[in-house]
Order: sequence, then structure tokens, then C-alpha cells
Amino acid sequence: MNEPSSVSVLTGAGISTDSGIPDFRGPQGVWTKNPQAEANATIDRYLADPDVRRATWQARLESPAWRAQPNPAHHALVELEHAGLLRALITQNIDELHQRAGSSPEKVIELHGTMRRAECLSCDLITPMEEVLARVAAGEEDPPCPRCGGIQKSNTISFGQNLKAEVIDAALGAARSCDLFVAIGTSLTVHPAAGLCGEALDAGARLVIVNAQPTPYDPFADRVVNEPIGQALPALVKELIDAAR
Repeated sequence: MNEPSSVSVLTGAGISTDSGIPDFRGPQGVWTKNPQAEANATIDRYLADPDVRRATWQARLESPAWRAQPNPAHHALVELEHAGLLRALITQNIDELHQRAGSSPEKVIELHGTMRRAECLSCDLITPMEEVLARVAAGEEDPPCPRCGGIQKSNTISFGQNLKAEVIDAALGAARSCDLFVAIGTSLTVHPAAGLCGEALDAGARLVIVNAQPTPYDPFADRVVNEPIGQALPALVKELIDAAR
């Protein structure tokens, strides 16, 4: 790998599977095993059907993400940042494992928000998720907003919701201003996140893909790595750091 000076990274669910959080579209993915769960992930279904909300709150309460710890892949990206090479860390994940591993919050661009906060869809009140889940554990199956009584959900982007314009702008800027773009653990089929690879390529960056399954952007990549992410990414980061010395 030639010497990089500015690396932007895009991560998807695959980087967190070694932490015990299942991905969505892989062979053992949540939506692969249960297509109805993907159908229920739309904002319209969530708003219209109390049963969907009750099931979703129970799934949030029982999510393995609350017990998950950062794995070597998350820590490798912290090393990339400490080496002065990381331009930005764009993530489709909502688990905040990058920040918990030590990535600087100002470097992390959360495309789909965070599961660690709840929001009211009526008055926009933001509440720590732990407080809302404590109500669920105490017996409230669909806890309303404590301020206005409106419907609450996690502070994440559901199907049918638009990504925040300022977040998209930040991600596009990071993709267009790096000399190496690394996509990790993502199927690169969901837009606009998948399109960031094309933005980076159009701006002259090289592309590296680290993912267990083939992606639509594999033919355009300088390198495609299909080995397990927890092993492959630390090796790749070491190579990038060594090349920059």
C-alpha cells in the first residue's frame, strides 16, 4: 500500500459482529433470518402499530449491544487516528463502540444516529435511553414521552426517515477530501452510505474494502479483503501506519 496521508473510513455492522452484535444482511443477519423484522423497521409501521412499538421496545431492552465491548477492529481505528492518518470515521452503526474504544467523538460521523438516546417524535425531547428502558423493564410496554406524551423511539434513522443534512454533508466532505477510503463491514447496498465510495473514487481517492461478502464496489477497489475483520483490519492499519513513517 502506497503512503497515505488522509484516510476516511466507513464502517457497517460487520465491524461489530466480533463484539457479539449480529449484522443485518449477512448469512446469519437479523434481517436475513427474519425478513419481517426489516419490514417492521420502517417509521410508518412504527408510528401506526402499537404492537410493533411494544416488540421494538422489548428488543431494545434485550439487545446484546448493551453488553458489547469494542473489539480489535475498533481499537485498530483508534491507532489509525493516533498516528495522525484518520480524516474521519463515518459509521452506519448505532452502538457507539467506536467512541467507547477511544475514537474522538469529533472524528466520528454517525450516519444513522445512536441507540444510546431516545427521542420524542412529537416534541423532540432527547432522553438517555437507559432511563426509558428502565421504564420498559418496570412494565411500561410503550413508554410515552415524559414531557408531552408523544411516541418515543431510539435516536436513530429508521427506513422512511431522512438522514440529517448536516451529517450527510460531513460524510460527503470526508469522502471527497481523503486520498484513501476504507469501507469495512458493510454490504455497500444501502444509500446514501454506499455512494460514499463513488464520491471518494470520483475525487481521486483509492478504495479498500474489508468485508466478508462481495460488494458492488469490489471491481473498483485497489484491494478487497475478505478475511475476518477482527484480524484483517489491525493488519491493514499497521501496514498504513508503517507506510506513512
